[in-house]
Amino acid sequence: MGLTSSSVGMHAVDSGLEIKKQSIDDKVIAIAGNPNVGKSTVFNALTGLNQHTGNWPGKTVTNAQGYCQGLKYSYVLVDIPGTYSLMAHSAEEEVARNFICFGGPDAVMVVCDATCLERNLNLVLQTIEISDKVLVCVNLMDEAKRKNIKIDLKALSKKLGVPVIGTVARKKRSLANILEHFDKLIVREPAKPLCVTYDDVIEAAIAEVEPIIAEKTGGRLASRWLALKLLDYDDSLIQEINTYLGEDILQDTEIVTALEKGRAILTEGGLSSEKLKDSIVASLVTTAEEVCRDTVTFEKSEYNAMDRRLDRIFTSRWSGYPVMIGLLAIVFWLTITGANYPSQLLSEGLFWVQDRLTELFQYLHAPDWLYGALVLGVYRVLAWVVSVMLPPMAIFFPLFTLLEDAGYLPRIAYNLDKPFKRCCACGKQALTMCMGFGCNAAGVIGCRIIDSPRERLLAILTNNFVPCNGRFPTLIAVLTMFFVGTAGGFFDSVLSAVLLTAAIVLGVVMTLLVTRLLSKTVLKGMPSSFTLELPPYRKPQIGKVIVRSIFDRTLFVLGRAVCVAAPAGLLIWLMANVTVGDATILNHCADFLDPFGKLMGLDGVILLAFILGLPANEIVVPIIIMTYMAQGSILELSDLEAMRALFVEHGWTWVTAISMMLFSLMHWPCSTTLITIKKETGSWKWTGVSLLIPTVCGIVCCIAFASLARLFV
Repeated sequence: MGLTSSSVGMHAVDSGLEIKKQSIDDKVIAIAGNPNVGKSTVFNALTGLNQHTGNWPGKTVTNAQGYCQGLKYSYVLVDIPGTYSLMAHSAEEEVARNFICFGGPDAVMVVCDATCLERNLNLVLQTIEISDKVLVCVNLMDEAKRKNIKIDLKALSKKLGVPVIGTVARKKRSLANILEHFDKLIVREPAKPLCVTYDDVIEAAIAEVEPIIAEKTGGRLASRWLALKLLDYDDSLIQEINTYLGEDILQDTEIVTALEKGRAILTEGGLSSEKLKDSIVASLVTTAEEVCRDTVTFEKSEYNAMDRRLDRIFTSRWSGYPVMIGLLAIVFWLTITGANYPSQLLSEGLFWVQDRLTELFQYLHAPDWLYGALVLGVYRVLAWVVSVMLPPMAIFFPLFTLLEDAGYLPRIAYNLDKPFKRCCACGKQALTMCMGFGCNAAGVIGCRIIDSPRERLLAILTNNFVPCNGRFPTLIAVLTMFFVGTAGGFFDSVLSAVLLTAAIVLGVVMTLLVTRLLSKTVLKGMPSSFTLELPPYRKPQIGKVIVRSIFDRTLFVLGRAVCVAAPAGLLIWLMANVTVGDATILNHCADFLDPFGKLMGLDGVILLAFILGLPANEIVVPIIIMTYMAQGSILELSDLEAMRALFVEHGWTWVTAISMMLFSLMHWPCSTTLITIKKETGSWKWTGVSLLIPTVCGIVCCIAFASLARLFV
């Protein structure tokens, strides 16, 4: 059972964060760092499976905590959000600053990227202004060696005045001495780290304010840092300082008088509020340059020339988009081609198990209704979901994760930044859109990286236009049966990938169009600026990527689908076998929906399947098949030709197939995504809007296409 950390200030703004200690003597270490420096890799390697995650109190910003054991002390590591600065321009920066300042960690470890150390030192310098117990972890030393960058860690430590170590986070043995440094850091006398020297005018203003601050706060906060922050007035920070101290610091007349004198010095020196911020940042940059001057050497001045050459291809106005679409098509081709054989094997194996289950039920003389409900209903739906979903996911997720691990996904966000800006949205929405390929619920959660509430809401409302993994099998099956052919040759697989890519591009176009429409009507506003770091290209860790993507993504999504498919299979079987009058309940419902379905180029069965498939998109096709078949059970779906014959027998044409694909691409989110949207927005209204927007778009597109097609058929 966890204990709430006694070291967290009772009045701190983030004191609601419960630190899970295993012993009252455990020490708390904050793990800070820029995005993409391997901070979470270091955290995961040190804590292993001793982790749990949650949100910071009152914020949709995730925190992770983990436990590890040193020689002298045990540690609770808190992985705070990746941030470039502690000046709090975003929720992540605010959370990071607040925990370091007011969360009472016993020490802070700042993880840096060895290949761009000078830029990372900006965060280090700000951290050592607040805390005197800081460990600098220079990660990615292997990447620095590959680029012929040499770092003198001892000289760097001497200049910064705090301990510095070098690591390669992906090699766990290189992290062995971190815990030893933690032990030393806890017991060592407070260090005198490097003091950033600011403009003479700023230093004079600080000198006027700092002595009074030091006297009044009694050393509870770093007096020099606090004096600078009070001069550079930030209302949200002032409120949190007051909450932490338990009093309004600006009600103290001596502090107010000192601040008035300090601001007068700044005004006389020509430093307005905006110029003050610029001067502070300039001093940090200059200090970082000075620290790196003799400690970091580049054997090759063009050490990142290869990255720049690749970026000229991947982010160019002329080649960026074709390469992006081409890579997506290759991923889909590998997924479609690679999934065919294992999917067939799985199907054969699972239906072999069904035959054995049939023999078992016959041996036990089980009643027909029990056999039908459990085997022909529940089991066959599960067999479809597993055999059709698992192989594509087991291929798609690792391939997509490899692109992410190699550093390509931020380039996609860079390429799509301008289109989203034209739609008055944020370029980070491209990253959340990529997350939606795996699961729209994950894409919605990923919208937390967008700082602006308006732009975050835009991303949430339009995330469903990107097809999740549950819709890929339907799109692939329909494409293969009606437009490519079921022979499965090389040309057929390439054509399938091209057509599927075209469908995805249509989803992206709809995302942009709807985003622009919303931003010009109910969610008006200008796009905000954001900093997007393009990380260096790295050789992906193929083994770890495969393991991580299979366990963290593939099995997670499959497990969710199975949990939904089992009860859904039972319900569908009952509806398909319980007769009312001269037809089953399923047929009655389908007949009722048939006129509207025909208007959309579909039929009542297909529309009913989408409605009953609300819990999970994966079960839409099984419902269609079960309803079409007179005996109310599911055909063995390893044979796409047999499925096509069944569909054609029930009136499907190429118009039906395209309408099916359009509505599969654009219809309401699944129940899991809707629940996630409710949690993220805290509003039933916006949850309802997120359901209506894609549904209305899908209905309108299907009716328009079907009406146009009828003119030529």
